[in-house]
Amino acid sequence: MMKSYLPTIILGSGLLTVSGCSSVMTHTGGQDGTYPGTRASYQMLTDSGTSWGYKPFVVLDMPFTAIADTVLVPWDLYRTDKSLKSKVEASENANLATNSVLPPVQ
Repeated sequence: MMKSYLPTIILGSGLLTVSGCSSVMTHTGGQDGTYPGTRASYQMLTDSGTSWGYKPFVVLDMPFTAIADTVLVPWDLYRTDKSLKSKVEASENANLATNSVLPPVQ
């Protein structure tokens, strides 16, 4: 008799694709620093705007996100973000620093 491994393979691949999704989203979204997925998950848990139905999924995903972030720490330390979002944020921060010293003309 041949055992069917198809349900096990489908379940295993589903768990692998779902696990660490906060880490994947933050690394592809251009967030700087180490452990960006874990920080994003924590912010979702502490945010009052996150629905109660979504928080259990964040709790289940958080250990996998932390593991994925740990594996990606060398990449986080090596990479320099050149995305459009990071360029706009750097420009805004520079403008805020300049405006705090020299206020803009009214």
